[in-house]
Amino acid sequence: MHRTAVAGVAALLAIASAGCSSTPEPQRFTDARALADAASAATLAGHTAKFTADVTTGTVVSHGQGQAKFDPSGTSLSMTTDYVGEPLELRLVDKTLYAKVPESARDQVSDHKAWVKVSPDGTDPLSQVLGGSLAQLAEQNDPTRTLAQVRTAGTVASSEQTTLDGASAAHYHLTVDLGKLGSELPGGLPAEALARLGDRGKTVPFDLWLDPQHRPMQLVLDLTPIMQATGQTGVATVKAHYTDWNTPVTVDAPAPADIGTLTGG
Repeated sequence: MHRTAVAGVAALLAIASAGCSSTPEPQRFTDARALADAASAATLAGHTAKFTADVTTGTVVSHGQGQAKFDPSGTSLSMTTDYVGEPLELRLVDKTLYAKVPESARDQVSDHKAWVKVSPDGTDPLSQVLGGSLAQLAEQNDPTRTLAQVRTAGTVASSEQTTLDGASAAHYHLTVDLGKLGSELPGGLPAEALARLGDRGKTVPFDLWLDPQHRPMQLVLDLTPIMQATGQTGVATVKAHYTDWNTPVTVDAPAPADIGTLTGG
């Protein structure tokens, strides 16, 4: 009787042990296109997220934070950044970028309005000086855009299961060939810096962390090799961190009555 009981306990322990070991590890990808497609689909399914952003270029470091809504028709986001040296609020809605002008500079805006539109090909002073950089900065916080870059020019080098902020994460180490991106360059990288490289190597490291649903948790693009290849010192990185998926987020364009034109006068 005692032997039978021991055997029964051993069988139960074996079953329990098998049950624990059978928990499947989250799927990890070896192909950059499959990885980008899965993460992009998960981003759209996640609907919304909050994010922080850090861009380092040489000795200049900018910080930002914001929230985003993801939709197949396009991403909308609002963020505050110190990219221009003082807090600047940006909103990207319906593929149009708006910047909130500091009160000290509103005498340079028609009717002293609070908001202006910013465009890389705009003719107003702000667009001409910072339009391209601000557009890149806003768009780079859209993970679907970054994942599209990975799909076009990425290669998965390796991956491992890890944790980030105490949560389970799949960490992917990739490389991205910037030469394949054309004009769709990451924020923080001037087009002229890439042009100066000519036919030299334009491949840079890219790290991506995904949660078990394949939603982006963090991405880090290391542009330091490009900086060094063009004779500049220091590091150049773009980092975005995503949290609070599928929580209520409101991102609206400024009211038309609040939008003016920057005259620079």
